[in-house]
Amino acid sequence: MKFLIAILIACGCASAPAPVGRYHDNTGRDDVWTGGVKQIAVTTPSGTFRVWTKRVGNNPSVKVLLLNGGPGFTHEYLEVFDSYLPGAGVEYYYYDQLDSGNSDRPGKPALWDLARYVEEVEQVRVALGLDTKNFVLYGHSWGGLLAIEYALKYQQHLRGLVISNMMSSIPAYNEYASKVLIPKIDPKVVSELRQLEADNKYEDARYFELLMPSYYQEHVLRKPPAEWPEPVLRSFGRVNKPLYVAMQGPSEMGASGALVQWDRFADLPKITVPTLVIAGSHDTMDPTHMKNMAGALRKGRFVLCPEGGHMAMYDDQATYFRGLLGFLADLEQGRL
Repeated sequence: MKFLIAILIACGCASAPAPVGRYHDNTGRDDVWTGGVKQIAVTTPSGTFRVWTKRVGNNPSVKVLLLNGGPGFTHEYLEVFDSYLPGAGVEYYYYDQLDSGNSDRPGKPALWDLARYVEEVEQVRVALGLDTKNFVLYGHSWGGLLAIEYALKYQQHLRGLVISNMMSSIPAYNEYASKVLIPKIDPKVVSELRQLEADNKYEDARYFELLMPSYYQEHVLRKPPAEWPEPVLRSFGRVNKPLYVAMQGPSEMGASGALVQWDRFADLPKITVPTLVIAGSHDTMDPTHMKNMAGALRKGRFVLCPEGGHMAMYDDQATYFRGLLGFLADLEQGRL
C-alpha cells in the first residue's frame, strides 16, 4: 500500500499526507467534541450571556476572527471563506455577536452600544486564546467599523487587521450615498422610495421591489436575486431587524441610527499593526475613501475589487481572496 501511494504521489495523482501538527490536527483542542463550536460567556452591564463561535482549521501563526456586518446579521454569509481559507492553511473563527445568529438574544437595547461590542470582542479573543503572535481581526461592513474601534483600544493584542468594505466615517458614507449613489437611480424611483420612507413603510414589499434592481443588485451583491448564494439569503433571513435599525437606521440609502456621527478617519494613523483595506468599485462604500484609509494607516495595504460591490467576496471572488490570502501569507512569513 505504501509503495502504491508513493507511485501515485510521484505521478502527481495524489498529494503527500499532511504532517502531524498541520491543519487538521486537533490535538489538545477543547472544541473537538463540538466540531469546533465554542459557546463563550461574555459579561455585560445587563448580565452574562453566551455568544457562539466555531473554529475551522489549525494554524498557530495565523488565526482570523471574523466580524460580520449589520449589526444584527449573522456569520452565515461569510461561509464562502470555506472555499478559500482552508486550502491556504488559515485558521479562522466564525462568530455571531450578541443578539444575532446562534448567540443569546437578550433583546436589551442598552447593550446595543459600540463600546460594549468592543469589550465583547475582547472577551471572545481571551476565551479563544488569540494573541499578538497570531491574532488577525477581520471585519466586513459594520464588522469593519467594530474592528477599527477594537484596534484603537486593543491593538496590542493584534498581529494584523482587515477592514473589508467599510469606510472610516459614517458622515462621509452618507455624503457619498447622497451625492454619488442615489443620483444614479431613476429620479422617479428615488421619489417613490423617499415617499415610502416618509410614510414609514420600510417593510412594504414595494420598498424592496424598488431597491433590489436599483440599489442592492448594483451596489450590494452584483448578481440577479435568483443567483444570490444560499448563505447570503440565510443570513439576511435571520437578521435582528430592531438591532439593525437602532444602530444603522431603517433606510438602506444612508445611515441614521446611533452610529450616524461615527468618524475615525483622523484616528487611523494611531493604528500601527499591518492593515488590509478591501473595497469594491461598485460598493455602497466610497472606494476612494477606502484607498485614502489605507494611506492614512501606518502600515496600510489596499485592494480594489473592480467588479465588486459591498459583498465583493462573492461578486469579485478572485480579486478579493487573492488580496486577502496574500496579506495573510505575508503576515505569516514576517514580510509585514
